[in-house]
Amino acid sequence: MKAENGWNDSEDLKGAVQGWADRIGVTVREVHLRDMRKKWASISTNGRLTLNTDLLDLPAALGEFVIVHELVHLLAPNHGRVFKSFMSAYLPDWEERQHNLQTWRM
Repeated sequence: MKAENGWNDSEDLKGAVQGWADRIGVTVREVHLRDMRKKWASISTNGRLTLNTDLLDLPAALGEFVIVHELVHLLAPNHGRVFKSFMSAYLPDWEERQHNLQTWRM
């Protein structure tokens, strides 16, 4: 079931990744979608982003949180103070989105 204001298709989601990468100033070398049972996404240090296909069913605001979260890891590898500062700079309501994502059924 598609969430309201969600993604039209995988190309739409990949386009959002590129848009955010440009805004943040990071390079994403590859974007893959696949079924991931335990997480929404992962990113390697060389810019290979893997997104859970279930993101296609989420509201765009939650998908954007996942995208920005992963891309910020290219700037700050852990979830420390620097990471949180970048998250606040790019998505001021990131904590609310994170909470909403945690309550979403995966």
